[in-house]
Amino acid sequence: MKNVEHYKKGYFMPPVVDMSWAQKEYPDKAPVWCSVDLRDGNQALIIPMSLDEKIEFYKALVHMGFKEIEVGFPAASETEYEFMRTLVEQNLIPDDVTVQVLTQAREHIIRKTFEALDGVKNAIVHVYNSTSLAQRQQVFKKSKEEIKQIAVDGAKLLQDLTNEAGANYRFEYSPESFTGTEPEFALEVCNAVLDVWKPTADRKAIINLPSTVQMSMSHIYASQIAYMSQNLKYRDNVVLSLHPHNDRGCGVADAEMGILAGADRVEGTLFGNGERTGNADIVTIGMNMYGLGVDPKLDFSHMPDLIEMYERVTRMDVHPRQPYAGKLVFAAFSGSHQDAIAKGMHYRDEHNEKYWTVPYLFIDPHDVGRTYDADVIRINSQSGKGGVAYIMEQNYGIDMPKKMREDFSYFVKEVSDHHHKELKPDEIYRIFSDYYVNTSTPLQMENFSIYKHKGQWIGKVLLRVNGEEVLLDGRGNGQLNCVSNAICQAYNIQIKNLVYTEHDLDRGANSRGIAYFGLTDENGKTTWGAGVDTDTITASLYAFITAINRMPGTTERVKFRTVPTNPDAIFEFKANAGQH
Repeated sequence: MKNVEHYKKGYFMPPVVDMSWAQKEYPDKAPVWCSVDLRDGNQALIIPMSLDEKIEFYKALVHMGFKEIEVGFPAASETEYEFMRTLVEQNLIPDDVTVQVLTQAREHIIRKTFEALDGVKNAIVHVYNSTSLAQRQQVFKKSKEEIKQIAVDGAKLLQDLTNEAGANYRFEYSPESFTGTEPEFALEVCNAVLDVWKPTADRKAIINLPSTVQMSMSHIYASQIAYMSQNLKYRDNVVLSLHPHNDRGCGVADAEMGILAGADRVEGTLFGNGERTGNADIVTIGMNMYGLGVDPKLDFSHMPDLIEMYERVTRMDVHPRQPYAGKLVFAAFSGSHQDAIAKGMHYRDEHNEKYWTVPYLFIDPHDVGRTYDADVIRINSQSGKGGVAYIMEQNYGIDMPKKMREDFSYFVKEVSDHHHKELKPDEIYRIFSDYYVNTSTPLQMENFSIYKHKGQWIGKVLLRVNGEEVLLDGRGNGQLNCVSNAICQAYNIQIKNLVYTEHDLDRGANSRGIAYFGLTDENGKTTWGAGVDTDTITASLYAFITAINRMPGTTERVKFRTVPTNPDAIFEFKANAGQH
């Protein structure tokens, strides 16, 4: 690309640090989570949330299990101020939830923020100022000492106003644009702030290190975190927090590696909403932990409901491929993927598998409120026999023979390809019912009678063929065989091989059975049919006739081959055979 010479790294490597954190596989516990949806997320919306929408979002966050929620920047606008006061006056802050408010390190803004907090039991006052080289040079035109003094003055004012209020608020400091700040200077500023606050075990301070703009690969950010973690004063009484943005698309990776490097806390948003490319996505970070067997301490089990609320109040969309949450993240259209998933599901059932190991599915979709039939196996022109068979078996109890699955899947794929669309389970079932079950063209079975005489089965079958009734006689070594012989002899149908299976569809006294026939003609072409009835023999004959009806050339044979019909014989048969 052109102009690559315009770019150079804007970050600073930290001094040598202990890198043993890089050997960890995953965190052994969840961090403290702080949602910044109502502040950082809300300010990034084209249309910011209304008061009622913010309250609904806030309640959802509480319900999910967030114990720390940044509710806004009360000094920024009357709307922000009103929201904070509404939470207080309507008693919407549970005793185990701490609300967080943001303020710049400027006196009049800090004082306005404290007015908004009046009556709050548990609060974190989050003060920040920018420390990066670029901001110092280009925006503030101040020296390092002047920048550090802004932070120290802000820290002192927070402490003084908290004492005046007789409150026990906790404090948080962020060296904004941390990723563009020399690590040694960031450490100097943070330690100066901590020297003001002198945090204790029962009133810890939060040092928040934002990746305000991502400037490096994730291991560099994590090394910066490690350096701070290993050198901060009062470390045992400091909660080291992360606030990764997503400019390089690595917000989740920054958070995960930062936790390994020593961070105790993560600030982020649901589904990664935020300015520019967004914030770190807490849903993805938490679910990544969950998939490794670590309880995230947040409840994502009703993901569809959470998405509905989020999209409605923010007017943002969750991408169909958003990890864990998107409509298509569990969907398998590929035939080979569907087959592997279906076999994996069967393996779990057969072996009572303790751990989730199904191919192509990192987690069980049920754990986030999704379903297998609607979300996992999705059928279109790319799908295969495994997926189609799984849909039919799981939703409708139809367990086709292996070769029939292949035949039916090709038929379904042709329909999908012709209509250029995905087929839903009910559409697939309708195709099966219309084209593979109890068909009546050109041959329609009206009745039959079978009995055994001297070791041989003798039968009659009454058909309706091209609008006329035809009575056929047959003999064979089995009940099905004698009827099939009658039909094949009458219409000169040659069958070289046949496959037959059956199983129950329902349970109970009036349960139905389903039978499957696969008939191979003299040209080696196999045609499949199914029959459904409460009587097994009737279901089997329906399946046989359906397969005959679907065989190439049957319509022509029936049309041009006349079978003698004796009206008296038909009348006598109807009178004596009873109804099947």
